[in-house]
Amino acid sequence: MLAGAGRLGLLRGGHLCWLLCAFTLKLCQAEAPVLEEKLSVSTSTSPCWLMEEFVVTEECTPCSNFQIKTTPECGSTGYVEKIACSSSKRSEFKSCRSALMEQHLFWKFEGTMVGVALVFACLVIIRQRQLDRKALEKVRKQIESI
Repeated sequence: MLAGAGRLGLLRGGHLCWLLCAFTLKLCQAEAPVLEEKLSVSTSTSPCWLMEEFVVTEECTPCSNFQIKTTPECGSTGYVEKIACSSSKRSEFKSCRSALMEQHLFWKFEGTMVGVALVFACLVIIRQRQLDRKALEKVRKQIESI
């Protein structure tokens, strides 16, 4: 048996491990929507809820097809709430995260983690069996040489 020949299987497993880690990271990044709200310097175009107190007049609801096309606040999460600013008396929409969406993302993440755990558990079992076979082969060769 060549020196280091047994390490080849370990290297392949290492590459597989890094590949699975990278895939999982990409999957988690793709699933988590990033809240992208543009803040501008001028006070006339910035939302009133950034600078003053506000009251939520309508709870967080999913955007309609029309709102998705016309309201920029719907773009980041797909949910909006209507707010009323106290000082300026303006009524605006504000992007929000609904409990249902958060629950869906949580269970998607949990499912992904269970899947990754199962994959790595299988890899551990396979590697343990390989090591057991090698140990038995070494013992067998030592017994034959006596």
